[in-house]
Amino acid sequence: MLATLRAMGVEIDRVAQAPAALDAWRAGRGSALCEPVHVVWEGAGGLPLVHLPEERTATTLRVDLRLEDGTEIGQRLRSEDLRPVGRTEVGGRGVVSFELPLPPLPLGYHRLALGLGRRRSESLVISAPMRARPAPREWGVFLPLYALVTGDTWGVGDLTALGRLLAWVGELGGRLVATLPLLAAFLDEPYDPSPYSPASRLFWNETYLDVTAVPELERSPSARELVASRAFRSELRALRRGDLVDVRRVAAAKRRVLELCAEALYRRPSARRNELERFAAADPRLDDYARFRAAGERHRTGWPVWPEPERSGEVRVGDRDGAYRYHRYVQWLMQGQIDHILEAAAAGGRSLLLDLPLGVNPDGYDVWRERAAFVSSARAGAPPDAIFSGGQDWGFPPLHPERNRAQGYRYPIACIRHIAKHAGVVRIDHVMGLHRLYWIPQGVDRSDGVYVHYPVEELYAILTLESERSGAAIVGEDLGTVPRYVRPAMARHGLHRAYVAQYELSEAHGLDRVPPNALATVNTHDMPTFAAFWSGRDIDLLTSLGATAPDAAEREREQRTRLRRPLVRFLRDQGHLPRGRDAETPDVLRACLDYLASGPAAVVVANLEDLWLETRPHNVPGTTSEHPNWRRRAAMGLEELRRAPEVREALAEIDRARAIR
Repeated sequence: MLATLRAMGVEIDRVAQAPAALDAWRAGRGSALCEPVHVVWEGAGGLPLVHLPEERTATTLRVDLRLEDGTEIGQRLRSEDLRPVGRTEVGGRGVVSFELPLPPLPLGYHRLALGLGRRRSESLVISAPMRARPAPREWGVFLPLYALVTGDTWGVGDLTALGRLLAWVGELGGRLVATLPLLAAFLDEPYDPSPYSPASRLFWNETYLDVTAVPELERSPSARELVASRAFRSELRALRRGDLVDVRRVAAAKRRVLELCAEALYRRPSARRNELERFAAADPRLDDYARFRAAGERHRTGWPVWPEPERSGEVRVGDRDGAYRYHRYVQWLMQGQIDHILEAAAAGGRSLLLDLPLGVNPDGYDVWRERAAFVSSARAGAPPDAIFSGGQDWGFPPLHPERNRAQGYRYPIACIRHIAKHAGVVRIDHVMGLHRLYWIPQGVDRSDGVYVHYPVEELYAILTLESERSGAAIVGEDLGTVPRYVRPAMARHGLHRAYVAQYELSEAHGLDRVPPNALATVNTHDMPTFAAFWSGRDIDLLTSLGATAPDAAEREREQRTRLRRPLVRFLRDQGHLPRGRDAETPDVLRACLDYLASGPAAVVVANLEDLWLETRPHNVPGTTSEHPNWRRRAAMGLEELRRAPEVREALAEIDRARAIR
């Protein structure tokens, strides 16, 4: 506990100092006239509080309200005209709280400034809808983009392939394609290809660019010559072979071409060059991000070991630096290609389902630039449970609840906005983190961490407001240990729940019911495929990797056996599985999908790899080097998918079940 308090910036060495530390914290808050953040629901629900010293309750208060659109409203209020709602003691002095009346507010982020003599305090007022946008009744498919193989991709699925997958799913009646995060990653040193440890939650991973669709490729003789060379064609053939994506090698090959394309663009003024500069001017973070990446490539280490002043945030990289220009250029290209495929998808009523990862790589841009928003001397994780008896250390720094409030949630708002404006549905990874997060302070064993609570209503207000503005529905990933207050809060604010069939199996009655308005799936990217689960091959894999002890594996096999029979009986009783013959793996899978599709779920997503009975996972939680996580190619390419009868028939059944309901 003391280590956690120190990580939060509290000066404390022993328990006996806690009362004094608490008094100091209260005194700091008591010196402010108002809280740093206030939520107004539906434009008028709830009034901010003004905190006045008891000896100055008979006074005049200056109130200045600046709306997001620039409109300014100023007034002077006498404290005797305000309604007192409470009194507290701060440092031996009385403080009286009053309700501050506000006019009805439009939705948005507004600034409230209060003045009392020489004292001045400011507050962010979030005027938000009570509920996020609902998802329409629809279905879709899931596949990691890196796994999506086509005949012309360069060793990894790209955005053009994603657009083709969206179009094909639309032909079958689907509306969504879900994939893993497409966010920026470290592709060289420090190398980390995990989509859930991004280098930034504000920028894209350029590995997913379709280089052949880049206009500068046709305008650069050097780039065309490189792509046409025998050595490069041989490299592409090698990158397309094998079961695993060599992310580092793919990224290096694409970069060789893209750097030549960037040189061609920067060489002389042009309309395209002007477009890039306008794009950069619209987001001041872009140049900062590009300089950060250029410095990282020069040092080939994470920023915590850079020399000063770069470590502290001052990077001196010239505008003509090649790496700086490259990163500006590829972010612009990524945004252009994403906009292109989403525009085509939207015309057919289709969209993406994208994840917002819970954390960010500690060596990444976000922690470097927004370090006050993070707790650098702690990591987020999970306490010990039946699967991870020693607890979990997820390796990324948690957000600081108070410092983010003081900053007006600048960074969290930017993160959710970056995802929401590109998705029809946003899935919030570990939604319980809106309420509380397990912190592991530096030097503390992961089993001895503590839960830290967050200002949850303010975070929900940001989600509902950004949902309203973008039109994206919000799903909360509420798997695992879920405190009893989380799901009622999600329902109150219109967040969809996550229902995962493999997680909801019951010995008593087969499957727990699907709650209305859930996102329903058979499994997730962190779970075994259905065929592996049904056969128990996932248990064999965990045992071979040393992630599960033999006695625990045997107990899990016995438990799995006890679950199969009730599930088959349940699916037959519900009319989704024919009677009179043995239930084979594909039959049970199709019956599960039919049950989900015909139920009350708002969105049903089928894992494409389940449909051809894939048994290999994309990720084995709790492993790093033991298993090639986030690298496996799909066994079927997009062209084969379009022709595969078992895939088309399964998706047609889902479409019929959704339509009948």
